[in-house]
Amino acid sequence: MRILEHRALRGPNYYSRYQAIFLRLDIEELEDRPSDKVPGIVDRLQSLIPSIHDHRCSVGEPGGFLVRVRHGTWAGHMVEHVAIELQNLIGFSVGYGKCVDSYEPGIYNIIYRYRDEASGLAAGEAAVEIVQKLYDGEEVALGPIIDHLKKVRDANALGPSTGSIVNAAKARNIPWYNLTEGTSYTQLGHGIKQRRFQATVTDASGIIGHSIADDKEWTKQVLEDAGVPVPRGQICHSYEDAQAAADWIGWPVVTKPLSGNHGRGVSTDIASAEDLKAGFDAALARVRDDSGAVIVESCIKGEDHRILVIGGKLVAAARRRPAHVIGDGRHTVQELIDIENSDPRRGVGHENLLTQIHVDEQTLRLLDQAGHTLETVLPKGEIAFLKSTANISTGGTATDLTDEVHPKVKFTMERIGRLVGLDVIGIDLLAETLSVPLDQQSAGVVEVNAGPGFRMHMAPTHGTPRPVGEHVVEMLFPDPTDNGRIPITAITGTNGKTTTTRLTTHILRQAGNSVGMGCTGTVEIDSHVILRGDYSGPAAAQTVLREPTVEHAVLEVARGGIMRRGLGFDECDVGVLLNIASDHLGERDIHTLEELARCKTVVVDAVRKEGGYCVLNADDPMVMEYGTYWARGEIIYFTMNPDNPALKEHLANLGMLLTVKHGKIVLLRGKVTVEIVEVNDVPIAFEGHAPFNVQNAMAAAAAAIALGVEMDHIRAGLLTFHPTPAQMPGRTNYFEADGVKCLIDYGHNVPALQALEPLVKGLATKRKIGVATAPGNRRDEDLSALGEQLAGMCDLLFIYETDSRGRETGETAKLIRDGAVGAGGATRVETILSEHEAVAKAIGDAKPGDFLLLLVDDIEGTTERLKGRSFPTQAELAQA
Repeated sequence: MRILEHRALRGPNYYSRYQAIFLRLDIEELEDRPSDKVPGIVDRLQSLIPSIHDHRCSVGEPGGFLVRVRHGTWAGHMVEHVAIELQNLIGFSVGYGKCVDSYEPGIYNIIYRYRDEASGLAAGEAAVEIVQKLYDGEEVALGPIIDHLKKVRDANALGPSTGSIVNAAKARNIPWYNLTEGTSYTQLGHGIKQRRFQATVTDASGIIGHSIADDKEWTKQVLEDAGVPVPRGQICHSYEDAQAAADWIGWPVVTKPLSGNHGRGVSTDIASAEDLKAGFDAALARVRDDSGAVIVESCIKGEDHRILVIGGKLVAAARRRPAHVIGDGRHTVQELIDIENSDPRRGVGHENLLTQIHVDEQTLRLLDQAGHTLETVLPKGEIAFLKSTANISTGGTATDLTDEVHPKVKFTMERIGRLVGLDVIGIDLLAETLSVPLDQQSAGVVEVNAGPGFRMHMAPTHGTPRPVGEHVVEMLFPDPTDNGRIPITAITGTNGKTTTTRLTTHILRQAGNSVGMGCTGTVEIDSHVILRGDYSGPAAAQTVLREPTVEHAVLEVARGGIMRRGLGFDECDVGVLLNIASDHLGERDIHTLEELARCKTVVVDAVRKEGGYCVLNADDPMVMEYGTYWARGEIIYFTMNPDNPALKEHLANLGMLLTVKHGKIVLLRGKVTVEIVEVNDVPIAFEGHAPFNVQNAMAAAAAAIALGVEMDHIRAGLLTFHPTPAQMPGRTNYFEADGVKCLIDYGHNVPALQALEPLVKGLATKRKIGVATAPGNRRDEDLSALGEQLAGMCDLLFIYETDSRGRETGETAKLIRDGAVGAGGATRVETILSEHEAVAKAIGDAKPGDFLLLLVDDIEGTTERLKGRSFPTQAELAQA
């Protein structure tokens, strides 16, 4: 078997409403060997992965998939189910999948859900390997495969703290994005409603507060000046300074780096010069800046507590104990450490709820102080501490005490958050207990932390877990009804997508909104072009939705993006389906209009059910059939025929309909008629000569109505949107140059030219000179039909070629030319492969009164050439 394509579909797509992995697989000779022809394969599969018995498949009950295998199924189908179950075995709950045969024998498109993209892709590769070995009768070692998948999972998983915030956001239907690969830098929400955070530092965390927390002496000064109890201490730059400080403070003391975190380099309960030297050196090695400064301070006797304050409120409190083991009278200290590290909750670094205990110099020192070694067998019940600090990251444990915090202690902790200026702050407090005011016991705040870890509160070793991630989300999005989303309008169809996208954007801007738009040509943020190229796919959605100023997103959605990566969003507020006509058939297993219709309807299928709208073209039979079937939310139809019989029931049910009546675009709802604008006043309608643009105008107006835009703004938008290169680059750009009429458009398929034909006939009074091409990835019959259509529209036709897409040079142009010549109509058909030369030839042949139809790729260049061109006058022609 060979994997031909393998990628993640990151949003609603042709195969599924949810994110999925696409795996295109050539099963080669196994096409002739269904599973029932492979002896013992069912038993071997079930023995290898017993849990696969739970797969129901089409049978609809546990064991159903194995029944399919026993009766005979294809290797691709087995790969689908194995890929799903491998993900379940590493902790991801997935169940959906399908295996679809293609138009090529032996090649299958396999689709299966994923939770983590990297793990989903790796599971597919492993599934192919496993199924191949099952067919070949080879032994399969599942253990190493699962270990590898777990490594992939862990390498790409969110940390516990980040994960808790993301999970809380998902529970509220707030979208999230990882902004920088390999980091925890995360965005919640879209556009202007977004909030960002990294680990547990939010976009509202003050930089001064962060600096205070990073400097322990500064922290101490701020708190001490405010009357908060802190240990007595001194900054030291040498061991001699540290000795003098310890004598002044009084033994025992604590040493710690002036700038540090996670308890690294901290030594406690130092009572001798020898231990002071070791503690000073350990702290100096962990200083995070160039200061070379170490703090020596008094050692407060009491338990180590971590208080978590979020948004000015105490949300969790835990007692932490340093990494330790408890003797049982049988095992050595080292054996007890090994037993403790076997706890599945302990992992490496921050990957799990607890951290592995590592033996280091500090461990050996503490054991030596207690009169022990790693080989000591501790008496039953005796505790041996292995670290001097209680950080979870060094193997410590935590007990939740949130419900035991005294109100005065709570007030002090919340006050500290305000004093330091952090919205999320972890406060390290040494105290005998949290249930007694601090001034009535030995207590002191020894440190505050910006970006504190949540692990000890989410899953304490003992006590009640606290949903701290929820508190962060509630702080960032205080309105419980706010899911951080901005309105998304997605527009698709075979033709008219770009025009409708630009017009909808223009209307929203007229209404005073900041709009992010992606279309064929550009990505624009509030009228500023930030990217150029074909952005009719998910890349545009990603860019627009991450822009912090955007209030509305308007996105053109083309077939290619849907098939390659799915939509760049999980749901939209408005989905617009303009038309479904033959184009790009034969690509990516889309061979029929019905398959193309399913691809296009992904947009309306992604509309949110509650409060969402689908805008559908009632004049297109395919849209009416497929669009209406897949549409979610409320439907708004548009039609050129106000008496369309298919819409009577829709109107009777108070459905909305845009149509043309008495030369005006109107909105109908029940018995109510709202006049919007005269068709002849809409610039892109060309006084009615461009009916396709009348449809586009109705679609854009319908989308604006769905978004709640006032009718006056819709009317203003329609009246001020012109077919110029500035507002509609490459889409029916019309102007006159020295008596020659010029129309520039991007139409490269038969339906687009059929739509243009009434406009060409309405504007042209003399000869019609055309320049045209098409991408080479169209079918032969499509290219020939394009030539036929052009021949019926032009008197002179110049055919060029810019994008062969796998064909031999000149092959595409020849197919178009042969179609044009065979159809007749055009008096002259020439092939000039260079677009620049073809345009130059057409301009050179044009005379006053002629009409130039330029279907070109280089819109900008052609426009500039026409603006600077002087065509000969009638007198000059007569003289010549």
